[in-house]
Amino acid sequence: MRWEDLPESQNVEDRRGEAGGGGGGGGFGGGFPGGAGGLSIGTILVLGLIGYATGIDPSLLIGMADQYSRQQPQIEQSQPNKTGAKPTDESGRFVSRILASTESTWKDVFAKSGRQYRPPVLVLYSGQTRANCGGTAMATMGPFYCPADKKIYLDTSFFQMIEKRFRGCDVGSPSCRFAQAYVIAHEVGHHVQGELGILGNAQREQQRLGGRSAEANRIQVRVELQADCLAGIWANRAQERLAPGDIEAALRTASAIGDDTLQRKAQGHVVPDSFTHGTSEQRQRWFYTGFKSGTVDSCNTFSPTAQL
Repeated sequence: MRWEDLPESQNVEDRRGEAGGGGGGGGFGGGFPGGAGGLSIGTILVLGLIGYATGIDPSLLIGMADQYSRQQPQIEQSQPNKTGAKPTDESGRFVSRILASTESTWKDVFAKSGRQYRPPVLVLYSGQTRANCGGTAMATMGPFYCPADKKIYLDTSFFQMIEKRFRGCDVGSPSCRFAQAYVIAHEVGHHVQGELGILGNAQREQQRLGGRSAEANRIQVRVELQADCLAGIWANRAQERLAPGDIEAALRTASAIGDDTLQRKAQGHVVPDSFTHGTSEQRQRWFYTGFKSGTVDSCNTFSPTAQL
């Protein structure tokens, strides 16, 4: 992907190198974005490996960790606001420029329907930092969107996890940059859902159904698949900057973080009622749906006729 000449976003808050603590929420492959808690793909895989190494049922460890994450109090942000400060390293500039590209896409899409798009702030951090979604934002959680403060939290070490742990792209290949961009665009997709009122409606319905019930999980799957589709819309608008292999890398990453794939790695079997993000096939298909159509209407995963 050709990204070096893109403009930089003014909505980046660089906290790398600062001490942090406090609270976090659901991640790129984790729980329901922003409110109901949940564990991310990184956390689940780590707990799964610990379980098999110690002989403890991984599902018990995951359940205990999930319950703990839900009980963490919210902590207000107290660090100085550095929004608008331009990162000076290559990874930071890449994130800033991809974020700016999503801002351009969604400002245009919203304007055509008579709406104003208010972009999210993206927080870059190292290790951990405070967030307003109920716990600590940590690198192992993966990137996540927090509706409470309308911020995306990203430790860029997750990009190395895509290459080496999840094998979402060939290590060191140029197409890995687009796989990373897909991750950012997915989290921005959650913000778009929030701006459209979809995220709040889904969260309220999930809470009415009892949080982590099978039906509530199915709603969460629809939320995540829609965010994949919205990421595909951004990719559609960025086609002139793509190189051969870029879309394939995004699809490979989407497959690597499907619930069925992650569950097989973590616990050796698949439990469909516990899915929260969709299968590998579903994640690939909905990203590609958005990419091919380029329209928000094509991303209605909540339609009664939608084939998940």
